[in-house]
Amino acid sequence: MFDFVSARLSAVFDKLRYGGKLTADNIREGLRDVRRALLEADVNVQVVRDFLAKVEEKAVGEAILKGVEPGQQVVRIVHDELIAIMGEADNTIPFAENGPTVLMVAGLQGSGKTTTCAKLARYLRDEFKKKPMLVAADLQRPAAIDQLKILGQQLGITVFHQAGLTPPELCARAVASAGDHDVIILDTAGRLHVDDELMAEVAKIHAVTRPKQTFLVVDAMTGQDAVNSAKAFDERLPLDGVIVTKLDGDARGGAIVSLRAITGKPIKFVGVGEKLDALQPFHPDRYARRILGMGDILSFVEKAQGAVDEAQAKKLEERIKKNKFDLEDFRQQLLSIQKMGSIKDILGLIPGIGAKFAGLNVDESIFRRYSAMISSMTSDERARPDLIDMSRRRRVAHGSGSSTNDVQQLIKHFMTMKKVMGKFGDIHEMAGKLPNQEDLTPDQLANPQGFMPNPNRLFVKREDKEALDRYRKERKRLKKIKKQSRR
Repeated sequence: MFDFVSARLSAVFDKLRYGGKLTADNIREGLRDVRRALLEADVNVQVVRDFLAKVEEKAVGEAILKGVEPGQQVVRIVHDELIAIMGEADNTIPFAENGPTVLMVAGLQGSGKTTTCAKLARYLRDEFKKKPMLVAADLQRPAAIDQLKILGQQLGITVFHQAGLTPPELCARAVASAGDHDVIILDTAGRLHVDDELMAEVAKIHAVTRPKQTFLVVDAMTGQDAVNSAKAFDERLPLDGVIVTKLDGDARGGAIVSLRAITGKPIKFVGVGEKLDALQPFHPDRYARRILGMGDILSFVEKAQGAVDEAQAKKLEERIKKNKFDLEDFRQQLLSIQKMGSIKDILGLIPGIGAKFAGLNVDESIFRRYSAMISSMTSDERARPDLIDMSRRRRVAHGSGSSTNDVQQLIKHFMTMKKVMGKFGDIHEMAGKLPNQEDLTPDQLANPQGFMPNPNRLFVKREDKEALDRYRKERKRLKKIKKQSRR
């Protein structure tokens, strides 16, 4: 979403970094380009004016820090002001001490409100160990009730609905029937635009249920309309926060910069995909770094931690050290990468990498194809790819819906990867043989060749002893069978 504004701002900051000595004039010229980039990204005009006034005031009067490039200082000031505009991170939900915590979700039709209710329920269940209940109170859209029931079934979360009741009556009865559910999420009706009937209905639901928090769901792809909708809702309904959806889209992302400044309400969560686990707490500092093309390494680490099982990773590390990495391990790694999301999005989180691969078109279907091919192999074939001759390749290709060339390419990629990973085991083994620094004598320091392992071992092909023993036993067994058949 932030590719457009990030590319424009990166070009501006490059001029400031490498354009020679900074003066008030070239700072103002650079900020004019920043203003143009922000306006084209659909940031509110008044927000842009206030933002640039603060940046110019700080940048022109800022003393040049020793050892820091002047252009880099301007980038830091812009970064800090972006965080200030988007406000402090506030994704806390004050849970009720007695009785269920009622959360009310409002928004226009098409903003992703019903799906967001399900995502929020999953998030509270998994992160806070709550037992949520969803309430299907959107009676305006015919499919909303069925949609919420299907989403609840996928998540294993209870969905409450009773026909013949008005939305306020339905919500009141759901709260009264909470039972052992400690969080009640109300999916209220949406409209195509803000109108008096919608506002009167949600105000009445708010009055009878007295929710602990009221969230407004807005679509990031609607640009400034999202900001205007949030402002209109806030004037009629006591909002506690905003949830911005579709941040994985190709809109220019200006709404997320403007929302806090215009409404004064914090952005609580952001939707970053269609899947039910694609709801994240909003961190202004991380998004400021993304907008400025600095990446978001913390989100990258969180994605990796969520996709990789620690015990499994430790087990894999041991297998790599012993050069026992096989096709089953390779398949598990492919599945972990798929769990992290789009490769392009992952690269965008790594500082200095995202902009270089902005135009990269990654064929991510190769992960599914490789997984299907490996799943079509026997356990012996996964452990020993050298067993896969032409007849086996045909069988694997037929079972996975691919060609024999595809299977051969998979094996070739795997063998190359295994060869590289085998070096890590050698390096680890060599490092383990090195003496501790404090134990080294002056003679050893003067003649390190005496205790250093031979680095040429890194380039010698390692033999897996167990695999070799298995191969020899199998060959001996086949010879014995062949000899018996001749008798």
